Amino acid sequence: MFFMLVLAIVLAGLAIFSSATLGLLARESSSLSKDLLLQAGLGFGIGFLALILARAVPLERVRSLSPYIYIATVIFTALVFVPGVGLHANGATRWINLGFTTVQPSEFLKIGFVLVLAWWLAPHARQLSSLKRGLLPFIGMLAVPSALLLAQPNTSTTMLILVTGMVMYFAAGAPWRDFGLLTLFAVVAIGTVILLRPYVLERVKTFFDPSANSLTSGYQIQQSLIAVGSGGLLGRGFGQSVEKFNYLPEPDGDSVFAVFSEETGFVGAVILVILFVALAARGIVIAGASRDLFGGLVALGLSFIIILQAFVNIGAMLGMIPLTGLPLPFVSHGGTALVAVLIMCGLILNVASHRKT
Repeated sequence: MFFMLVLAIVLAGLAIFSSATLGLLARESSSLSKDLLLQAGLGFGIGFLALILARAVPLERVRSLSPYIYIATVIFTALVFVPGVGLHANGATRWINLGFTTVQPSEFLKIGFVLVLAWWLAPHARQLSSLKRGLLPFIGMLAVPSALLLAQPNTSTTMLILVTGMVMYFAAGAPWRDFGLLTLFAVVAIGTVILLRPYVLERVKTFFDPSANSLTSGYQIQQSLIAVGSGGLLGRGFGQSVEKFNYLPEPDGDSVFAVFSEETGFVGAVILVILFVALAARGIVIAGASRDLFGGLVALGLSFIIILQAFVNIGAMLGMIPLTGLPLPFVSHGGTALVAVLIMCGLILNVASHRKT
């Protein structure tokens, strides 16, 4: 069932993306074929091969390789800071330029982080009540990826990793007294980031009053709400979005849900949300049925990343939370993101094959 849900969302994503990229014709037609090729070829092709491989590798082998996978993803992510290797765009250095395409290493860092945290938590679950053996090492494990991501800067992925790490930490049996300390730590960290990153502060201000800057920082959310609202109950019809043509920023990226809602209406949007909820629910069931704690934490952490990222993207497009820049899993443009999320699904399927008997 989990694989069928993945397949359904992937096929829906291909259809949505194909329609959304038509909006690029009026802006940069030369990039249209390249976008489609990268998404369909690199994303879907390599992604499904990676899913099969992640499903086939013995789970015990995954466990033993977890620290090395994590180190590799950390080094890979750090390469963005190497002159001539990292690509600086839109005020951030998050990509590696391969010449024919670009890669965003932080997508794989999410996987490496979940694997190494599960690898560490599983044998130390009974020691998490100790400050020296539980909370302090855990904060140290959060610090490395957070520092790398904030330096890019990539605030949204940093928060995604922090929240996912906390979910896994308490799922492993950490005492709830640590919740207050970690929450305080998170609030201070997020508050500091908001104050030090002008664009983050601007997004927060725009969230509370989007109409005040409707032609600048509030433009995307305003156009997104127009697109969603104009879809009505059943939508304008596939390929019939108006907002994707010169109005809605990044119709094939962060704003793809708005395009989908405009074309399929309230009914289509609800169906897509239900698919994501069902995928997450099935992932949590798989986590609970795992025969060991490592597998359960891996399935839980990866499922949580997928559903949290989906809801953050959708929530931002509906004006429920500030814009974050997180893509919609399986759907938004970006071959790296699609390959990474399909690897996550392969690992969850791997855990599913090791259920309790």
